[in-house]
Amino acid sequence: MQIDITGHHVDITPALRDYTTEKMARLSRHFDKVSKMHVILSVEKLLHRAEATVSANGDSLFANAEESDMYAAIDALIDKLDRQANKLKEKRIDQHRG
Repeated sequence: MQIDITGHHVDITPALRDYTTEKMARLSRHFDKVSKMHVILSVEKLLHRAEATVSANGDSLFANAEESDMYAAIDALIDKLDRQANKLKEKRIDQHRG
């Protein structure tokens, strides 16, 4: 699994990189093969934004989140991606039963 973390107008500290990597690993429990994750962290005035694109099993998921704190934005981003992964997984299971 390859995780690319980039920052726009923000320095990616080792603590921020570790936190993001730890949270993104949560998505690997939904997919067999997660090939690539690209995370963009940015700051605009008082708004912290986190965006991610995940490529796994031939599918691509995208989510973004905006919060007043970067760690809260990352948490919201992971929650959105987790819900998308669950929905995609349920769709695949329903299609096979159908």
